[in-house]
Amino acid sequence: MRTSLAAPWRFLLLLCTTWLGIFILTRVVLLTAHADTFSGNSLSVFLGGALYDLSFLSYAALPLGLYLALCPGFLWRTRLHRWLLQGVLSASLFLMLFIAVAEWLFWDEFGVRFNFIAVDYLVYSKEVMDNIRESYPLPALLGSLALVTLLLTLLLRRPLLRALAGAPITSRQRLMGLGLLTGLGVVSVLVVDQQFPRGQGGNAYQRELASNGPYQFFAAFRNNELDYNQFYTSLGADMVGAQMHQELATANARLEAREPQDIRRHISARGALRKPNIILVTLESFSAKYMGSNGHPENLTPNLDALRSQSLYFNNFYATGTRTDRGLEAITLSIPPTPGRSIVKRIGREGGYASLGQQLTAIGYDAVYVYGGRGYFDNMNAFFSGNGYRIVDQSSVDENEISFKNAWGMADEDLYRQAIKLADTDHAAQKPFFLQLMTTSNHRPYTYPDGRIDLPSGDGREGAVKYTDYAIAQFLRQAKEKPWFDNTLFVIVADHTAGSAGKEDLPVNNYQIPLWIYAPKMIEPQENPQLASQIDLAPTLLGLLNLSYTSTFFGRDLLQDDDLPPRVLIGNYQHLGLFDGKDLAILSPRGGLRVHEDALGNSRETSVTEDNPLIRRAIAYYQSAAYGFSQGLLAWEPEEKGVAVSP
Repeated sequence: MRTSLAAPWRFLLLLCTTWLGIFILTRVVLLTAHADTFSGNSLSVFLGGALYDLSFLSYAALPLGLYLALCPGFLWRTRLHRWLLQGVLSASLFLMLFIAVAEWLFWDEFGVRFNFIAVDYLVYSKEVMDNIRESYPLPALLGSLALVTLLLTLLLRRPLLRALAGAPITSRQRLMGLGLLTGLGVVSVLVVDQQFPRGQGGNAYQRELASNGPYQFFAAFRNNELDYNQFYTSLGADMVGAQMHQELATANARLEAREPQDIRRHISARGALRKPNIILVTLESFSAKYMGSNGHPENLTPNLDALRSQSLYFNNFYATGTRTDRGLEAITLSIPPTPGRSIVKRIGREGGYASLGQQLTAIGYDAVYVYGGRGYFDNMNAFFSGNGYRIVDQSSVDENEISFKNAWGMADEDLYRQAIKLADTDHAAQKPFFLQLMTTSNHRPYTYPDGRIDLPSGDGREGAVKYTDYAIAQFLRQAKEKPWFDNTLFVIVADHTAGSAGKEDLPVNNYQIPLWIYAPKMIEPQENPQLASQIDLAPTLLGLLNLSYTSTFFGRDLLQDDDLPPRVLIGNYQHLGLFDGKDLAILSPRGGLRVHEDALGNSRETSVTEDNPLIRRAIAYYQSAAYGFSQGLLAWEPEEKGVAVSP
């Protein structure tokens, strides 16, 4: 006997089929638009993508399926209810089209499907919505989506009416439908995750195309902190301790470890303590590739290029991550990028560490975190106030002192004026200052005050880079007129690069950033080619002060410890890498271990075991960092009274 599908299930099937069509179309458009970066079997992209699409639909359909199964027959047959279901179809079409456009824009910015960054954007919705309004023609975009939704609704009207006019549902069909939906959801939980079926290794663009944006968004939201020992390959504690001793042992470092994976050690200074002022400027999204002295043809950075020859300049320097919070974490705590969220954003566990600010506050510095935006963004206020700093951000600055601001904060020149004001106050009080600045102008929507440079505001990244260069030059000119200038170290570094996505999980060349240390009366200008990263900045600064201190830093003093084995540590929220100047070791969830030989050249990928020497080094760093964080081994412990901090 032939039975027809009940009307509620026909409606749900129509809805899910439409969503699936939009997912497939999104994948086709992304693949076509980025065909030059794709290499591989497109069939595997669509087969893997179908599993992710169906998995997401199995979750998304459950609430509606439950409602449809429980909907009584008399309500189902009313005209009002049918209008309601037509409204549900139209609203879901608009939502899916909006997500498809958002995926396109997100891919254009980051080169990936939705991930941790998209989750952060949802959390900090005010800044993000202001940024979207300032960056895109939102009314026209939403109007276009509404028009396309209306056309699709009209095209689907006949199939919808046929679905709603289907056979009435029976009790047996209710149970069978709910059982099927629940079973599909359970299978999806057990079989599909962020790594399967898209896998790891190989062409990163191929894996991203084989994903589903909404699925990856919710997966990233759920897995915002990854336990190292659960997801990554581990070594014995004694082996990790021995490896870290090789990585960090120097003539002036005495190990104070209380257990094998503890890196705490006492650093003995090699000269008399000095206390110059320090202004540390962290530039938003400033890639080394934008500098004319590194080959950029458009002369965007004439002032910073000139400053290079007047500074101690590190030309082989790398960011640890792809986001501002990762850069701040590395600079402030000198720690590798542990998997999942950065420590900056681990609410409730972001404070109490032996930070750069704590070390300087302990010897009498006024340590201030100065941010151009609102410090609640990325949890910055909680992190810095919990680690030895006081906070000055946009909310603590009078509006009449801000000449220009956009979604992310005040213009760089306004931020620098606040820094000079703070420096003047501390100098008048005869107190050494440490000002750690974070700029915002080099960020979409790329807007800045008119009349500063020869590129129009809001016209793209190039103008924002050139304005960044203009503002820092203006700041240094103003600082030179101050009585505290000759006794001040100016440190300029980027938080991360403007774009870190590539064909590989961790494209090393996309992590390179510049570092200047400028102090005409104290630092001899020279180029330093040593392989280094943001985690090396704090110990290098404390070395310039000749400070004796207890260190929990994973970085090295670049001016003293140049005989240690070369390495930089780079990562994103899942993949963790160690680059030794030639090859790159990558640790991935589910125990994935790979080495990219000649990482800056042909980059040949090979699967390896934990016996690989480079892999062992990577495991030692990341395992000890994760262990130290979880066990409180990185905590700030003030020096006992009466104990000298320097010889």
